[in-house]
Amino acid sequence: MGYYKTQRNYQQARWDEPILLELGNPGERGILVPQAAAKVARLAGPVNKLLPAGLRRKHAPQLPELSQMQVLRHYMRLSQETIGTDINIDIGLGTCTMKYSPKINEQFVRSPKLAEVHPCQDDATTQGILEIMYRTEQYLKAISGMDKVSLQAGGGSQAIFANVETIRRYHESRGEGEQRNEIITTILSHPANPGAAATLGYKVITLYPGADGLPDLEALKAAVSEHTAALMITNPEDTGIYNHRIQQFVKIVHKAGGLCSYDQANLNGVFGITRAKEAGFDMCHYNLHKSFSSPHGCQGPAAGAQCVSQKLAPFIAVPTVEFDGKKYYLDYDRPDSIGKLRKFYGVPAVLVRVYAFIRSLGPDGMKEIGELSILNNNYMLKKLLEIKGLTLPWAPGKFRMEQARLSWEELTKETGVTTDDICRRILDYGFQDYFASHHPRVIPEPFTPEPVESYSKDDIDEFVAAFKAIAQEARTNPQLVKTAPHKAALATQIDESGLTSWQKFATTWRAYKKYVALKDDSHLKK
Repeated sequence: MGYYKTQRNYQQARWDEPILLELGNPGERGILVPQAAAKVARLAGPVNKLLPAGLRRKHAPQLPELSQMQVLRHYMRLSQETIGTDINIDIGLGTCTMKYSPKINEQFVRSPKLAEVHPCQDDATTQGILEIMYRTEQYLKAISGMDKVSLQAGGGSQAIFANVETIRRYHESRGEGEQRNEIITTILSHPANPGAAATLGYKVITLYPGADGLPDLEALKAAVSEHTAALMITNPEDTGIYNHRIQQFVKIVHKAGGLCSYDQANLNGVFGITRAKEAGFDMCHYNLHKSFSSPHGCQGPAAGAQCVSQKLAPFIAVPTVEFDGKKYYLDYDRPDSIGKLRKFYGVPAVLVRVYAFIRSLGPDGMKEIGELSILNNNYMLKKLLEIKGLTLPWAPGKFRMEQARLSWEELTKETGVTTDDICRRILDYGFQDYFASHHPRVIPEPFTPEPVESYSKDDIDEFVAAFKAIAQEARTNPQLVKTAPHKAALATQIDESGLTSWQKFATTWRAYKKYVALKDDSHLKK
């Protein structure tokens, strides 16, 4: 029967822990670095003369002075105040595909053979990692049906940006760069799609769903013209509804001379079942840290894959990894390429996980992932929809894929408790807060879970039971929910206004100290 419980006896650790830069005392050391040997010092000369004058510090860096024990204690305490995939069930982070990453894959990437490789090494000394990258590119070609893959992107949004750059470069090569200045997308596609298009100067046309939850086909027909550069679409979208008319969408855009880009950041429900090629797409992208086993990008390293058809291959991001029959090498010799996306080459540690994930499963195993994800999702939906106040908007009863966007709107109208309140309260049950929705929130009071293939029936039952309990609390003691969290490391609600205010945003300790100084001196400026 497993460990299914309706309610956890949970209390997270709370440490009144300062940040690292506020700890330590002058003179404390974690390790004493030995002086250079006399012969080395004599041959090298004074250390301060080895650097050009312009690179030398005028002052010593203001680093905390700490012992090893202090540092270890600090990070152990922080780890106790953190919830993650090794501690809790991450079903709530829908669209993010929070799956289990086998620990052997983590051992692979922590090996000195990988961890100590430097990106500036000669190709002759990095044949192992280059072979893994090359083979991963070939596997992704097979999975997508596309003809060329670049692993340059540091995540899904950067891969989307690369695809938009590729779209532009393609039309420019045909003398239609200025003419084709519109990109069509949907309101439920990831915001990075319209965001990348707008950033690169395109006019964005947004399609909205009809009663069946699918993007409106007639609206697409009205939107396409000689100005259409591309259609950028996700399928299934965040509602979990699969667009069975996707080939019609592609044909309409192609007839108008546009390209079609498939956002497959979340591939989990269609592994081994359908491919971008058969749907007629010209390109797609993957979030490798989602569907292919790695810590999620927002909570760890990210990696994206740009996959394109043959006609777009000349424009793909460089470098790609090639094999000449004897050795693997990075290929920069692509004069029509959109260029590099980042300083070096993607995130090799994630790519090793991806390679291990694909090799360990094989085609049959990957198809089973898709099937299990769909099975888990639809079992979870059946159980969640037994909770009074929780509904599944749009196309009721229509089949969902590996995720779904639900709504707490009925519960909110009844009790005043919102999805944001429930999101905070779930922390008290030992679960990570859930993903509500991308913005704009098209569905009111949204809730987007995704159980993927990693979680058991017991896990899903435990997850559902927690929300059932919170829904009951909302009716009997709404203030308990509205004032949550109570058992989390930070057992209070924080002021989130600073998250969108550049005046309050400090990304470094130095910037924070400047902000405090300015705040303290504000009376002098009046």
